[in-house]
Amino acid sequence: MATRGRGFFEITRQVADLVAASAVQTGIAHVFTAHTSCSLLISENADPTVRGDLERWMARVVPDGDPMFRHDAEGPDDMPAHIRSVLCGVSLTVPVAGGRLRLGTWQGIYLWEHRTHPHQRKVTVTVLGC
Repeated sequence: MATRGRGFFEITRQVADLVAASAVQTGIAHVFTAHTSCSLLISENADPTVRGDLERWMARVVPDGDPMFRHDAEGPDDMPAHIRSVLCGVSLTVPVAGGRLRLGTWQGIYLWEHRTHPHQRKVTVTVLGC
């Protein structure tokens, strides 16, 4: 998937479609990204201000360009992106029941891009069950 730079990209529909195509009725969907500067998360999907608040909080906790960071070969967002990825994680496990993801009413699955420039990201979805 292509990102436009830092921000949230909802992938709920794509994951749900893969679950449906798998024909698994009961099991789990494991979602994984093999990158060190983006994250996967389940978050509020009805109010976009939640994602804005998350971004502002993270910018306060792990600011770009902090002189403490030595790893800056790709710019001032390089090391902060790695830390953000470690804090948030790169994989999720979601239950599958009745052939569908069992997310809560207001939950969505997001790839959170931590780099400021666009990137190509790979997300692997593995559906296990019967």
